[in-house]
Amino acid sequence: MTDTTASSSARLKVLVYSDDVNTRQQVILALGRRPHPDLPELEYVEVATEPVVIAQMDSGQIALAILDGEAVPAGGMGIAKQLKDEIHRCPPVVVLTGRPQDAWLAAWSRAEAAVPHPLDPVQLAETVVSVLRSRVPATT
Repeated sequence: MTDTTASSSARLKVLVYSDDVNTRQQVILALGRRPHPDLPELEYVEVATEPVVIAQMDSGQIALAILDGEAVPAGGMGIAKQLKDEIHRCPPVVVLTGRPQDAWLAAWSRAEAAVPHPLDPVQLAETVVSVLRSRVPATT
């Protein structure tokens, strides 16, 4: 696996998976290029299908995956479980759930965090920053 965090100036590749382009755009707009000054800039990889998620994650270049649990035909929680089962040292995963009560499904999927629909940009950014901070050295 390639170390995507070796340099504080290196961008972090964030995979955003949803079959809905609007959901992908909401995630990207909510996070922006740099959701926190202690983190490197983010670079987004937008994905609409499960096979491309698997290929991108297998590349070793992804620092974080944000997976839409409501995507069809392959939901993000099932994909998260598969990634966690199959990739040694799998990057962290945040799943977008259909509702707050679905957090238990996110736990089953072994995702590091869950954010419910409708997406709250502040909650999403705080969640992503929290997950990345535990894995990425501060840039200051």
